[in-house]
Amino acid sequence: MLTRNKSVDFVENHTIYSAFLERDVKVDFYLPAIEYRTAPLSLLLINDGQDLVTMKFEEILQELYTDHQIAPLLCVGLHCSADRKNEYGTAKYLDYKGRGAKAALYSRFVLEELMPFIRSISPVTSFKDKSFAGFSLGGLSAMDIVWNNPQEFTKTGVFSGSFWWRDKCQDDADFDEAVNRIMHQQVKKGDYYPWLKFFFEVGTQDETADRNNNGIIDAIDDTISLIETLKTKGYSARDIRYLELTDGKHDVPTWARAFPDFLKWGWSISKLTN
Repeated sequence: MLTRNKSVDFVENHTIYSAFLERDVKVDFYLPAIEYRTAPLSLLLINDGQDLVTMKFEEILQELYTDHQIAPLLCVGLHCSADRKNEYGTAKYLDYKGRGAKAALYSRFVLEELMPFIRSISPVTSFKDKSFAGFSLGGLSAMDIVWNNPQEFTKTGVFSGSFWWRDKCQDDADFDEAVNRIMHQQVKKGDYYPWLKFFFEVGTQDETADRNNNGIIDAIDDTISLIETLKTKGYSARDIRYLELTDGKHDVPTWARAFPDFLKWGWSISKLTN
């Protein structure tokens, strides 16, 4: 089903039925202006697409396009469901509470249902590159899908990522954050894919929890630790962008502040032409 957003002429709203998830999935297409739709387009998928509506994402894109700061790209916002904690997460591993039980099905939806749908109605049949971003648990999901499907993607953007996701309760006597954080272990055990690039944003007020009592909130600690794990794997500073926002919170306004930085990092016209 297609409806046209009448206030902004480059936003399209679609609904896709997913046999894997057994539900309708709302997706919003943020298309560049018509004159750019024949150019080589990049594709950016974004979890928690409902948050893009809240942050008026089309205005963020419009300003960057008007100032000629980013190359044309098709952004697709995937709205979450009420069962978000099961559909997002890590596809191969449940967390210690059994959450993420539908993450593998969600991954299949993205690769086997959403991607063919996008190709069937987009102005191009082949994309210059494909990336995936998300917020909080949706950011963990995006990272997990990119990491486990490197043949499909080149970049991921994670805003306030739930990298605390773990297979053992932190109150257990044998809990070890070096072992029990799931995404960190996937990177440690995975291969090195030299084309992958990573963007991470965290706010200094993302939370107050400090699991290991080192004076650094967990959101920052877990993200920096994951970056160090990526560097151990072989990635360098040129492959990773870390943005720490002073007074940034775990909310949509903070992610709206950070998103232009992500888009310019990934699709800057000057970077592409130099």
